[in-house]
Amino acid sequence: MAFHNLKGGVGKTAAASNIAALAAEAGIPTLLWDLDPQGAVSWYFGNTGSSARVPKAGKLVKGKTPIGKTIVPTGIENLDLIPADVSFRNIDLQLEKHGDDNTLADWLEPLGEDYALVVLDCPPSMSRLAEQVFRVADRVLVPLVPTWLSLNSWHQMQEFMADKKLDRNKFHPFWTMVDRRKSLHRQLVESPPSELGQLMPGYIPYASDVERMGEKRQPVHWFAPRSSAAIAYRLLWRSLSKGKRSLKL
Repeated sequence: MAFHNLKGGVGKTAAASNIAALAAEAGIPTLLWDLDPQGAVSWYFGNTGSSARVPKAGKLVKGKTPIGKTIVPTGIENLDLIPADVSFRNIDLQLEKHGDDNTLADWLEPLGEDYALVVLDCPPSMSRLAEQVFRVADRVLVPLVPTWLSLNSWHQMQEFMADKKLDRNKFHPFWTMVDRRKSLHRQLVESPPSELGQLMPGYIPYASDVERMGEKRQPVHWFAPRSSAAIAYRLLWRSLSKGKRSLKL
């Protein structure tokens, strides 16, 4: 399962982190991979990328570092992490040089022995790495702020899907950072555009508790279990986890 958006600052990393934690707490062995060199996921879970086990993009692509050696515990049962590394800012150059469209799939294949779910937090770009993520993921979750600019990024993603002949059925947008005090937010959430046919139910609210994840370095439901944000993430997880077929466990 991948979380991706062409735009940054839309709550993608918070959603990936909370959904991974909820999956783990549901008893699903889960691996969360921070593919974004900014490392926000790694920060949330207390790993700032200083570990010697952090993967270097070049070594991974060349097969010099087994993927299993890059994994670190998060302190949450059933949840492990591959932390971010600044070398991933050049991952597209490495993939281009390697010339293999199945690199990410090859990395992920051996992880199936230990994990039932892998959650990928992706950098905000349309790139060679993004294309590989889109091909290998069973689901791509796309957080959208209910604004016309955010919807334009969804249109750009659709154009990318068509150009690369990707399976559109695996792309699922969901509303995030929703502020119901704003008329446009209410309008789009209550009457979503037709092009959002795979829209997930519910929405993630614009809430200070999500921002406090950076302070607490924990999933929202750990420090504010009754908050609107915690309830929203639980509802999103419930929608994603309906039946084993949906997650291909």
